[in-house]
Amino acid sequence: MRMRKEEWARRRALVEEGLLRELREDKAFDARLAESMKYSLMAGGKRLRPILLMAAADAAGGRGDDFLTSACALEMIHTYSLIHDDLPAMDNDDYRRGRLTNHKVYGAGIATLAGDALLTLAFEVLLRQKGVSPETLVRVVREVSTAAGPDGMVGGQALDLASEGKRIDKETLRRMHMAKTGALFRAAVRSGAILAGADDAKLAALTEYAEAFGLAFQITDDILDVTGDEAAIGKPVGSDERNHKSTYVTLASLDEAKSLAREAVDRAHSSLAPLGEKAAFLDELVEYLITRDR
Repeated sequence: MRMRKEEWARRRALVEEGLLRELREDKAFDARLAESMKYSLMAGGKRLRPILLMAAADAAGGRGDDFLTSACALEMIHTYSLIHDDLPAMDNDDYRRGRLTNHKVYGAGIATLAGDALLTLAFEVLLRQKGVSPETLVRVVREVSTAAGPDGMVGGQALDLASEGKRIDKETLRRMHMAKTGALFRAAVRSGAILAGADDAKLAALTEYAEAFGLAFQITDDILDVTGDEAAIGKPVGSDERNHKSTYVTLASLDEAKSLAREAVDRAHSSLAPLGEKAAFLDELVEYLITRDR
């Protein structure tokens, strides 16, 4: 397990360097906008989505490091979603990753534009990916745009807003989170597999893994909102309750939510069986989900 942690740290450092490099490639028209973009993009975090993309490429028989550019683009999209999610019109959170949210530092207007800029820039960065055919690159752009748009993350956010203050059923909750959170995880894994030239069988196995991973991640997030330590998580706990949101904990119980997370993790493990040792990092990564404290 130590070797896997070292690999995580190596790739996380690779992503940090890549993000800074991509930011330097683009000179924002307005200096404060550029500062706001960098403030959130370089605020740390697990860098799960870019690491997933690279690990999925490894599992499909490729070399994940070759696709760092695409991985960085996904992190830009994720960061944009966090900036917008924290805005007063959304979750109205004051802290993210242990420091003030973007709008608390730069104001809601610049924060909104910083999110817009990161989303737009992400697709330019995706098109900088080298070493793949134009057809493959177009396929990945379509994969990511679908995951980020109205049929994916944004649609899930809209359903989340519409559900505030209401008690929704478990199926609606599942659909909401598979779009809001799961879609980008799915795009990360599938994009890595596609970039590495995965055949249909490998792509299907990795897609099943990604969907189980996304579910396990969201359930664990709901659990941590109740049981987590604010200092470890880097943002206030209990925000779901304050915003009157239905979660896997509120619709069932803490114990049932933990059981559902375990079932999702087990499904993820099973899906990787055909891929063998090349998927070992992905296998350990999903196990980490239900033991994490942030």
